[in-house]
Amino acid sequence: MVKAGEIAKGAPLQTAGNGADHDGGEQSETAARLEAAWEAIRAGLRRDIGVRLFDQWLRQLSLGSFCAPTGTLDLTAPSEFAANFVASNYGARLTLAWRAQNAGVAEVRVVRRAGAARTLALVPSPATTTAEAPAEAVPVAVPAAQPDGFRPRHDFTSFVADESNRLAFSAAQGLAAPTQPMFNPLFIHGGTGQGKTHLLHAIAGAFAQHSPGKSILYMSAERFMMEFVNAIRANDTMAFKARLRAARLLLIDDIQFIAGKGPTQEEFLHTINDLIDSGARIAIAADRAPQAIESVDKRILSRLAGGLVADIQPAGLELRLAILRARRAASGSSAVGDEVIELLARSIRSNIRELEGAFNKLIAYSQLMGRAVTIEMAQTVLADSLRANARRITIDEIQRACAAHYRIDTSEMRSARRARAVARPRQVAMYLAKKLTPRSLPEIGRIFGGRDHSTVIHAVRTIEALRKENADIDQDIRTLQSQLEG
Repeated sequence: MVKAGEIAKGAPLQTAGNGADHDGGEQSETAARLEAAWEAIRAGLRRDIGVRLFDQWLRQLSLGSFCAPTGTLDLTAPSEFAANFVASNYGARLTLAWRAQNAGVAEVRVVRRAGAARTLALVPSPATTTAEAPAEAVPVAVPAAQPDGFRPRHDFTSFVADESNRLAFSAAQGLAAPTQPMFNPLFIHGGTGQGKTHLLHAIAGAFAQHSPGKSILYMSAERFMMEFVNAIRANDTMAFKARLRAARLLLIDDIQFIAGKGPTQEEFLHTINDLIDSGARIAIAADRAPQAIESVDKRILSRLAGGLVADIQPAGLELRLAILRARRAASGSSAVGDEVIELLARSIRSNIRELEGAFNKLIAYSQLMGRAVTIEMAQTVLADSLRANARRITIDEIQRACAAHYRIDTSEMRSARRARAVARPRQVAMYLAKKLTPRSLPEIGRIFGGRDHSTVIHAVRTIEALRKENADIDQDIRTLQSQLEG
């Protein structure tokens, strides 16, 4: 047996005789080769994925048992959750890295560490693997239903909440708390890219913090269906059911895709019932409320609605601004000014995922090209996104919005009256028409009661000047623009 100290911290290996097929010299040579390769791999991973992610997930790995005949190496992690996460997110990268080192490693497994002991066992043959490995080092199989793994950056602290998503946010925190949740299951619904999946990953991460030994299973409804069908074909439905029912936290994304599949719905219903009865926690995400999912089994609807149904509304301008400011702070990039942040928040309204993607694209372009992030650069780099999100605001909409804001009749926008109570709202509307529409000055003048283009120019200049010296006018413009832009 070759014992390793804190390999992750560079402690030296100590060797001892072990196994009939390997003498002490061969063991020491193999151990030294593996440890040298591991140090090189760790250095490469730290460089490739960054210090923060490396320290959070990979620094904690240690060398475990090694089976020379099969070339299978175990890397040990401190918990089942950590083993699952690393295997799912970095398993392929680790295997390729070890193969590239030509250290005799063909396959890599990530397993739960046995207590505090960290040992490297050189196993002479597959038959003796169990005997030579630490008794508690149970291999952690990567669930096929967890293809993407949990995303550590999607936690509760990085989720920006306001009135549009606060119920879902608070309910997710409650489901993940150490104490028994008030509502179970939790059903979160909302449009694409509004934060549903973020909350599912946040629930998983928070639950794992206080219950590291408990099984967490995350899958999409599509994956649930595929695995169930494969289990039926392989005549192995019992193993599939056992794995699901062993979960203490079950997270299902995009549940709307399970609708219309009879046997799959039946199994899903039984799974939900068994898990709830056993005290397990369940979180479901969908793009619509449970009652609006077509062709779904009524019993499933009743069971899901029996907990808490929380919706996430589309993010308003203030939330989009807050999310971008939070992303800027998290990225440490002060190069993105407030004017660019406001451009993105006002222009990209479809969903949060696209908004964050646009921000990341600007940061990447700035770093790769060595250019500052300016309004002009953002408009060029994000031209397609800005064009796709552009909404045609009409002058008629502007006139109605301004008339409602200042409490005058819409017809006054086109009248000849010059009283200040009418003229000022009309000038504000002309200013917004020039700023928010592609219409020319003569066109704007004609729509405002057949006025000359010079009248429009005067109105625009007047409002521009007033915005600098009159806080009330400036706030009026901001309010109206925010309202018109969505």
